[in-house]
Amino acid sequence: MTGTDTGTDTAMLRVAGLTKTYSLGTSWLSRLTSSGSGTLKALDGVDLDLRPGEVLALVGESGSGKSTLAKILVGSTPASSGVVEHRGEVAPARRDKESSRRVQMVFQDPYSSLNPRLTVGAMLAELLLLHRVVPRREVRAESVRLLNLVGMEEDVLGAYPSQFSGGQRQRLAIARALAVRPDVVIADEPVSALDVSVQATILELFAALRAELGLSILFIAHNLAVVQHLADRVAVMYLGRIVEVAPTAQLFAAPRHPYTRALIDSIPRMTEASVNDAFELDGEPPSPYDVPAGCRFHPRCPLASEICRTTDPPLLSVGPAHESACLKADELALIPLPETTQEHA
Repeated sequence: MTGTDTGTDTAMLRVAGLTKTYSLGTSWLSRLTSSGSGTLKALDGVDLDLRPGEVLALVGESGSGKSTLAKILVGSTPASSGVVEHRGEVAPARRDKESSRRVQMVFQDPYSSLNPRLTVGAMLAELLLLHRVVPRREVRAESVRLLNLVGMEEDVLGAYPSQFSGGQRQRLAIARALAVRPDVVIADEPVSALDVSVQATILELFAALRAELGLSILFIAHNLAVVQHLADRVAVMYLGRIVEVAPTAQLFAAPRHPYTRALIDSIPRMTEASVNDAFELDGEPPSPYDVPAGCRFHPRCPLASEICRTTDPPLLSVGPAHESACLKADELALIPLPETTQEHA
């Protein structure tokens, strides 16, 4: 289990041994465009826990399995095997209204996640009445409260999604997720489609909502820089597996997996001294149809040796509240970080 010892009764969400596989299609095109086995391993034994009031960042390149995990957690996609728990109770295979209410999702593209035919007021009223959050006579007041939470005013209730900017639409998507009073919000790349200046305001909004409402947030991103000042802990995902988990400050100060180190070193900085070419990632991740033997990161790892090509490392403790799935974790710890990383960790 990832992270520090956290009893089942204290975890808002917990997954254990989670896998998700997809069988290769039978058409000639699907056989031609894939290599290796006929099974795609989107998730391959994921263990993770999200604690009350915590912001846990899940980071990794596109195709690492982050969004698949998010879909399983909200119940829109079934797992192939493994367990998903919410507050110590196993989540039902088919989510009922109550279990669906508890875990809400904010998507990458706010416009596609909002019904363009409904006004803001109608959208919020529909949810509030469906889930019986408040009596009908209090729907408008509750809608205004939700809008205020995300920094918007009552006068937008009669407007349609097309009338807002990208950042405003994402605020509306967050308000919609909060409408049913969830315990957990899963934010799947919620700022990657927004301008950099707008990203900062949305990140500040998530931090404020966590502080005000005590939400537990799983924040999914492909960029470590985005989550550095928001997350309490970071879980790094590569090719369907968690390869490192640590408190955020500790992860940035002393990464213990070469993939994490490469992600940190790739964050743009202002000085030439901050660049470390030894940890620049080479090429693309291997195909999930053909996962490498041994450590799945070894084809791209500058520290890989013969043992890495034959031994699949488990996720093990490498320090207080810090776990890594790397046979070279101790060797990596001896390689100094770029100067600017050390200054800001």
